[in-house]
Amino acid sequence: MEYVKLGRSGLRVSRICFGSWQFGGDWGQVDGDEAKAAVHAALDVGITFFDTAQAYGFGESESLLADALGDDIHREDVVLATKGGLRPANGVERDSSPAWLREGVEQSLRQLGVEAIDLYQVHWPDPDVPFEDTAETLAELKRQGKLRHVGVSNFDAQELEHFDRTLPVETLQPPYHLFRREIERDVLPWCREHEVGVLAYGPLAHGLLSGRFGPGDELPDDDWRHGTDLFSGRAFERNLEVVDELARFARDRGHTVAQLAVAWTLAQPGVHVAICGARRPSHIEGVAPAVELDLSEQELAEIDRIMEGAAEVAGPTPEG
Repeated sequence: MEYVKLGRSGLRVSRICFGSWQFGGDWGQVDGDEAKAAVHAALDVGITFFDTAQAYGFGESESLLADALGDDIHREDVVLATKGGLRPANGVERDSSPAWLREGVEQSLRQLGVEAIDLYQVHWPDPDVPFEDTAETLAELKRQGKLRHVGVSNFDAQELEHFDRTLPVETLQPPYHLFRREIERDVLPWCREHEVGVLAYGPLAHGLLSGRFGPGDELPDDDWRHGTDLFSGRAFERNLEVVDELARFARDRGHTVAQLAVAWTLAQPGVHVAICGARRPSHIEGVAPAVELDLSEQELAEIDRIMEGAAEVAGPTPEG
């Protein structure tokens, strides 16, 4: 495993972060024993960075991750990140108000069983709450010792700039993968300029780049991906052809398409970490070797050529 300083946060983390969105139930039924085994497998391959969120099952993911980590959650080298600012309300809605953030931090502290959260992130920008109010609240919680570092997730460059005026943005968690590259225009340049640590989520395009899907495959109704543009219709069929070509390219070099996708993400200037979710040990063990895959300029150019035939896709929003 490789390790990196996460921008101006100064945190030393593994370049692959274990993501636990799937522990909250949005990806279908959760097998607790397999989930715990996956976390142990992550530790075994040297992963020390774990990401969750209050909104992932509103306590389900945080508590399962804490249970799986056990005493390891208190290891000096283990870094725990969570997110807040989403409220359950006939689905989920954005709420980064001071009152809800304070309540959310207290809930996360209880669910995780820790005295302080290593990295707390605003899950989505809330257009109804001034960024100054959100930032001042998190700065206060940081002074109280409940948060060690503060970042944001899903913010664009203008939103980052606005938030940063009140409280320095230490990290950003954006969606980023071969089929979704809009952050290259202004978000990544802003983060590089301001030394913001970038932990990219969805490097496998939420499973599309895992190599496990084929034409006609359907997901269960309780999986958020079911019926989305990402996994249905002509765009899905077109992108599966692209994935097949990427898989051949990776196979010729002795790697899987999943490893290639994660390695590509980590190779992009300004990206410090790739967040990879896993339901079972084989998933995380399968992507861990990506940190050892050093892509040449020629190989990166060939990947760009292959992607010319792809259809751009987007991920979910809280309202979606």
